[in-house]
Amino acid sequence: QVQPVESGGGLVQAGGSLRLSCAASGRTFSRYAMGWFRQAPGKEREFVAQITRSGMTSYADSVKGRFTISRDNAKNMVYLQMNSLKPEDTAVYYCAARSLITNLYDYWGQGTQVTVSS
Repeated sequence: QVQPVESGGGLVQAGGSLRLSCAASGRTFSRYAMGWFRQAPGKEREFVAQITRSGMTSYADSVKGRFTISRDNAKNMVYLQMNSLKPEDTAVYYCAARSLITNLYDYWGQGTQVTVSS
């Protein structure tokens, strides 16, 4: 199992940048696909980006070209570089690991708040 812990959220002006970090415990971290999700007030949690254990990435259309997900298996870390931030990016951002058994995102962090002011 892995237990993600997010950090790096904060308040930023529109057009600015933030980098979120996710530290994941567990000796088998490199075997897990990792993802970032977000939940804005009054909305459902939505997919943002994911990176497979081989390094393949995919993004939601709303962040494509602005956000970049990456991982460092030696450090058990996943990152989300967010550029050209917009007020609509304001949300709690969650890091998650996809279960090797269910192939679902079963392991979640506590979330980190990102607020983009206009």
